[in-house]
Amino acid sequence: MDATTPLSEPRKRGRPKGSTKSKGDKEKEASAKRRGTGGEKRNVALDERYIHWKQLVPVLYDWFSHHNLVWPSLSCRWGPIVDNGTYKDKQRLYLSEQTDQTVPNTLIIANCEIVKPRVAAENHIANFNEDARSPFIKKFKTIIHPGEVNRIRELPQNKNIVATHTDCPEVLIWDIEAQPNRNAVLGAAESRPDLVLSGHQDNAEFALAMCPAEPFVLSGGKDKSVVLWSIQDHVSTLATDAGQLTGSAGSVVKAADNSSIGPRGVFQGHDDTVEDVQFCPSSSQQFCSVGDDSCLILWDARIGCGPVVKVEKAHNADLHCVDWNSHDENYILTGSADRTIHMFDRRNLSSDGVGLPVHKFAGHTSAVLCVQWSPGKRSVFGSSAEDGLLNIWDYEKVDKKKESGSKSPSAPPGLFFQHAGHRDKVVDFHWNVSDPWTVASVSDDGESSGGGGTLQIWRMTDLLYRPEEEVLEELQKFKDHVLECSKT
Repeated sequence: MDATTPLSEPRKRGRPKGSTKSKGDKEKEASAKRRGTGGEKRNVALDERYIHWKQLVPVLYDWFSHHNLVWPSLSCRWGPIVDNGTYKDKQRLYLSEQTDQTVPNTLIIANCEIVKPRVAAENHIANFNEDARSPFIKKFKTIIHPGEVNRIRELPQNKNIVATHTDCPEVLIWDIEAQPNRNAVLGAAESRPDLVLSGHQDNAEFALAMCPAEPFVLSGGKDKSVVLWSIQDHVSTLATDAGQLTGSAGSVVKAADNSSIGPRGVFQGHDDTVEDVQFCPSSSQQFCSVGDDSCLILWDARIGCGPVVKVEKAHNADLHCVDWNSHDENYILTGSADRTIHMFDRRNLSSDGVGLPVHKFAGHTSAVLCVQWSPGKRSVFGSSAEDGLLNIWDYEKVDKKKESGSKSPSAPPGLFFQHAGHRDKVVDFHWNVSDPWTVASVSDDGESSGGGGTLQIWRMTDLLYRPEEEVLEELQKFKDHVLECSKT
């Protein structure tokens, strides 16, 4: 895309209130949407892209699972592994259902069967039904959530503990194993969170993070503040060794008398809504945030409640997302409504607001909603956007492309895989730490198909990311084997 192309006014995050629709409304609205001129052109282009992508599924993927959602989910997160098998693992997956209030909003805990690498047959990968639910995904437990779930985050020290953001100032903490399974029918009482974190002065809807180092929680909101809590501030029986926090018996959310706690700190420095926050991977006191003021801010709670570094113009529009590299803590990613992803080196940022990104990645045609570093390789990350694409990048390939010359001029530098299985905006995705090249992604299909959402779990073929020499050697062995068979 030409950098001079004027941008239309970026839309705010999430779905407009009152427009949520279920998959059941799909047929009623699909034909009406196709009749609109702009929508018709968009749908035709998306359909053509999708048809082309589907033809390539057996070639591009080692495993793929498609799951139709009755209601859209704005967040998806991997939970703990429940069972290890020879060919499949069973793992928890956290989702939500954003309804139209005819039934309650829910937090869903699903059991997913994750097929191991190089196990799935080609015909099983290719022959999926877009209008069906996947046999690999089974609902395990339902929590009736007070309000819609905008964001889900799991606690690294105990993945049975999750935090959720809804349209209110508080952060809600849930012990998944302790919570009872509920029947989500109209009029059912809301489930009661195990802990409530208070401290925002206005709604906090999207910015939410859990600390890898300690059981700390970070949030940002419309009050332009970043708020920090420690779950340890309200624990009656907490194991001193973090390694013991591995089951519901070692829950860090066992409340004493009061189910609400206040913050460790409130940090001021943004001039507009804080859209995303992230901890430094090795510290509970250092973190970063981005917002609708186009700023990236680095904080250090040991120093005070003001910014340590504030990059005033990190992008040319609202910033929606940020992530901090766990393999190399110098690198931070940001994604924006200006359709680009920027990679910053914090060593090149100064307190006077000066700092240029190390790389700019331009491969989306709509606002970027989520960025996340891969847990498996330090230079790889993913980005999802309102254009329905989930792009996989490798920043080490940027310079290699410049040195060798572009073999495919249309491909942006650093882009090496594009997941085009969704047909509407990809609102969230999550790499699986237990199986680093496996990804869960969700789309909100309200504009393209009339309602509902789509969950996809997928793993690209390892021929795309393994070392080139290793792949060529394997392909040569395969070629030699085919030639030998043809002689007989």
